[in-house]
Amino acid sequence: MKKSVKEMSSKWVKIGAIAVLVFAFACGGKEARLPIFGERVVQGTDTVYHQIAPFSFVDQDSSVVTNATFAGKIYVADFFFTTCRTICPKMKTQMKRVYDATAELPDFLILSHTIDPEYDTVGLLRDFAKRLGVESKRWHFVTGVKDSIYRIAQTSYFATAMEDKTEPDGFIHSGAFLLIDKAGHIRGKYDGTLKEDVDRMLIDIKRLRKEYGE
Repeated sequence: MKKSVKEMSSKWVKIGAIAVLVFAFACGGKEARLPIFGERVVQGTDTVYHQIAPFSFVDQDSSVVTNATFAGKIYVADFFFTTCRTICPKMKTQMKRVYDATAELPDFLILSHTIDPEYDTVGLLRDFAKRLGVESKRWHFVTGVKDSIYRIAQTSYFATAMEDKTEPDGFIHSGAFLLIDKAGHIRGKYDGTLKEDVDRMLIDIKRLRKEYGE
């Protein structure tokens, strides 16, 4: 039976909370490093952690956006579409809070992928960004090949993103915000429709920056 987006998001929030508690316990109650999500492989004495796969999309300024765009940066990623009438408006309200709260952080960016690239053209994404009052140098709205967007959502970010004609707007996607570190590892997953969860993410962004001495 297909689980609802709400159920999947709730599950991830619980997993993230448990992971943080486990790490904190292991560190004797001190503030711990954020966990790294995904599979890991031990190769000799090294542990190789899951990373975001290589990607190439185009943003609202017609600029090519790749992994290199985020080199040396912490970023938050999500998936949306401009005609979404359900969770997207809440998500963008919360992400705008993140944008405003991180205005003075030179090592932080936001990456929003449309899951309806056939409708969400570069020009439409540019207008969408203008209506939000945000700049592309800090918040990239990207479009690209639909299958590539869906694949990276599901296999790299572990986020739901797909067409579903039974849904009111024809698509289904999670409301997750994914916190990515400078090495391309997922360090947190949050419900982007809930203010309290986004507040927790803002705290975790500060914690993650401390790992880099920021």
